[in-house]
Amino acid sequence: MSEKQHPNGTPWRNFYGRWKGKTLRPNHKDYLENDLEALSPGAVSWEDNPDRTPLDPNAMFGGRPLWLEIGFGGGEHMVHQAVNNPGVGIIGCEPFINGVAMLLGKIREAEVDNVRVYPGDARHMFDVLPEGSVEKAFLLYPDPWPKKRHHRRRFVTPDHLEPLSRVIKPGGEFRVATDIPDYVRQTLEQVPKANFEWQAEAPDDWRKPWDDWISTRYEKKAFREGRTAHYLTFRRV
Repeated sequence: MSEKQHPNGTPWRNFYGRWKGKTLRPNHKDYLENDLEALSPGAVSWEDNPDRTPLDPNAMFGGRPLWLEIGFGGGEHMVHQAVNNPGVGIIGCEPFINGVAMLLGKIREAEVDNVRVYPGDARHMFDVLPEGSVEKAFLLYPDPWPKKRHHRRRFVTPDHLEPLSRVIKPGGEFRVATDIPDYVRQTLEQVPKANFEWQAEAPDDWRKPWDDWISTRYEKKAFREGRTAHYLTFRRV
C-alpha cells in the first residue's frame, strides 16, 4: 500500500494516536453542536480551504499576540492560559473529538473569549497561518509513539518542525513537555535543526517548570505511574 500523501505532495504520517474515544456524553454533544462553530478560527482544512488562503490572526483577535497549542488534550492548560492572559489570543488544534468536547465545556465555564478551536491536525493550521505570526507554541505530552518503527510519526520530526518554524516569529517560544526519555532525546536532536535554540535552564521546582504552568491530567498520570516529567523551552532564531 502506498504511503498517504499530504495534499502538497509530501508524506503524511499521523502524529495523533486516535481520533475518537468513549461515547460522547450528552453535555459533550451539546458543546460540540452549539459552541464549536462559533469558536472556529476560519477555513483551515484542505477540504474547506483548498487554495490555502491565509487566516488573519489580527482580525481574529483584535491585534492581540497569537499563541498556539498543538494537541490540547482535555484543554485545562489552554483555558488556564486564556484566563490568565486576556491580552493574547490562543488557537488550539486537536483532532481527538472527546478532548475537543472537554475543552469546549471548560471554555463555557470560564467564559473566555480569546480562544479559537480547530478540531483537526495542527499541520493544516501551519499551512494557513502567516509567516512569523505565532509568539508562543505549546506541545504538551504529545503521543509518544513508543515503538521505534513509529518514531517518525512523532511531532518532533522535520515534517512538523519545519512548518512550525515558519509560523513562529524570531524570538518566539516553543515549549515541550513529555514523560518519555527517548522523546526528550529526539526533541533535543531535531528541534534545534529547525532554527530553534534550546534554553537549557533547570527550573527551581520541577513541578512548576514555567511560572504560568498548570499541571495537566497527562502530567498527573505520569507522576502517578512513577515517570519523570521533562520540560524543554526553545527560542526561534
